[in-house]
Amino acid sequence: MYYKYIVVGAGLAGLTIAERIAAELKEKVLIIEKRNHIGGNVYDSYNEDGILIHNYGPHIFHTNDREVYQYLSRFTPWNDFWHRVLTYVDGNLIPMPITVETINKLYNLNLSCDEVENFLKGKAVQIDEIKTSKDVALSKVGLDIYEKIFETYTKKQWGIDPGEIDTSVISRIPIRLNRDTRYFNDRYQGMPKYGFTKMCEKMVSNPNIKILLNTDYKEVIKDLKYDKLIYTGPTDYFYDYKFGKMEYRSINFIFETFNKEEYQAAPVVNYPNDYDFTRITEFKKLTWQEHKQTTILKEYPCSEGEPYYPFPTKECKEQFGLYQAEMDKEKNVIFLGRLAEYRYYNMDAVVRRALDIFQGGLNG
Repeated sequence: MYYKYIVVGAGLAGLTIAERIAAELKEKVLIIEKRNHIGGNVYDSYNEDGILIHNYGPHIFHTNDREVYQYLSRFTPWNDFWHRVLTYVDGNLIPMPITVETINKLYNLNLSCDEVENFLKGKAVQIDEIKTSKDVALSKVGLDIYEKIFETYTKKQWGIDPGEIDTSVISRIPIRLNRDTRYFNDRYQGMPKYGFTKMCEKMVSNPNIKILLNTDYKEVIKDLKYDKLIYTGPTDYFYDYKFGKMEYRSINFIFETFNKEEYQAAPVVNYPNDYDFTRITEFKKLTWQEHKQTTILKEYPCSEGEPYYPFPTKECKEQFGLYQAEMDKEKNVIFLGRLAEYRYYNMDAVVRRALDIFQGGLNG
């Protein structure tokens, strides 16, 4: 069977480019997905108690990219949602990311914005060359805050010391010299009113899009003809692990439902130092669902399982460079997304990347 375009993977990257091909080019496109659902890691569903959960951990949409926001708004209305996160440190719940409020609560102070700036400068460690995530944290907030908030959390998340991890990891956590306790300060923030899965279903409602679920693309690709393959899966798998398996971080998700309306004070509470899990999410606080029960999720990072996070070390970047050289030679394959490009993408960034590739003429 012939399709001009075949997309491997039904996450946001694959769905976006498939939707554009079907709607703008009026071409038929086949999506092949190994899981039994579309949406990739943003997939949400109702559990046996009737509570809407995010099956692969909490996802909150946020962006400063107006085009991306307007594009996704074609497929869903939004609940205007300003995400807030608390972190459990020394027996207290303090706001994250680090703001004036965080410092004041952590040290039982009443500093102004200017005073907090000087306070952090006094704590900061002078580091001549910033090479790792540990260097980033120490140079911004000093040893005490690094140990209280970043060190053990990062060890739990990645299984290695922050001193071995690329600067990009802790650099993603902002430090604000104001009292804004929102986790993100992007212009556009929200949750799809009817859930991410409903949004994804709308994206692929075009009759030009065919979807094959529960299928490893390698089982069927030899029986298909195509002009262009858009691949969003792990690149090491695409090349049959030619240069070895790439390292990923996975998560073991443990869901619990309680017979009460509220479990915790915020949608997400981080536990940097206590317990083996990194955080607890209470989904009703994300979705605004009304229900007499509540479901929470505890996340236990691990090394085996679904590949969620590319491993942010120099060695892994060098290994992926070998695959990148092979990718660059491909004439009719486009590699797109977090797994294929071995890069950490937020939701908006992966949609942006898919739109850019489409607008660039799908030339790879």
